Amino acid sequence: MQITLITGLSGSGKSIALHVLEDHGLYCVDNLPVSVLAPLVADLQSQGQQRVAIGIDVRSGDTLASLPAEVARLRGTGHDVRVMYLEANDDTLVMRFSETRRRHPLSDGSLTLEECLKREREILESVGELGHRIDTSRLSANALRLRVLEVIGIDRSQLTLLFESFAFKHGLPRDADLVFDARCLPNPHYDPRLRPLNGCDPEVIAFLKAEPEVARMLAHIQGFVTQWLPSYVRDNRSYLTVAVGCTGGQHRSVYLVEQLARAFADGGRVIKRHRELP
Repeated sequence: MQITLITGLSGSGKSIALHVLEDHGLYCVDNLPVSVLAPLVADLQSQGQQRVAIGIDVRSGDTLASLPAEVARLRGTGHDVRVMYLEANDDTLVMRFSETRRRHPLSDGSLTLEECLKREREILESVGELGHRIDTSRLSANALRLRVLEVIGIDRSQLTLLFESFAFKHGLPRDADLVFDARCLPNPHYDPRLRPLNGCDPEVIAFLKAEPEVARMLAHIQGFVTQWLPSYVRDNRSYLTVAVGCTGGQHRSVYLVEQLARAFADGGRVIKRHRELP
């Protein structure tokens, strides 16, 4: 069976993830205690289910600590187990709880919302290392749905490379495995003609291609990823996120990500994403 476990912080979008998987034909179960996971999988397998999605989060209580061992056991018996851990920064989570007026699962009348979020992060710390992390802080509901479907569509026999551009002034991508800083490169922002454009536009591409420093950094990043990619594959990674940042996330980082995605396109599954572009 292909088993997708949806876990993570309250308010990070787990319900959206489960709903989109259900819409695409997966058998979905939410708020499952970890102690019931193995019997449920056995029962669903006997019914002929092939693809299931299960929501497990802090509501599982003390049984959550056994989730890493359960995942290892299921994988050991031949099941294709994929774990998606959804998270977001505290400001975003507080805003979402305020908008929905929902109560945090750990709220008992004595803890503030911020204290509940801190406690929840502590409880889920070991769970977050089980699979692919998705930071939903800056994702719309539709963008999250697409991201979930991308992860589900992964062929486990090959690693997927995600190249992502971002702006340092908006913070590092929380799901980045490798981060490169392009702020030292010549900046098209200071050319009034190029300022409103981005790194996908021909004028900006021509500007950056003419700069030797840009070519050297591109070659160095490409060489680094090429050299170490086999090690990540041997580590049984299914996803490797390479983030390239500049000041505003509009020109230099976008250009570099476009070039890197093109360079690695023939070697396997490649996804590119520009966090700051519409």
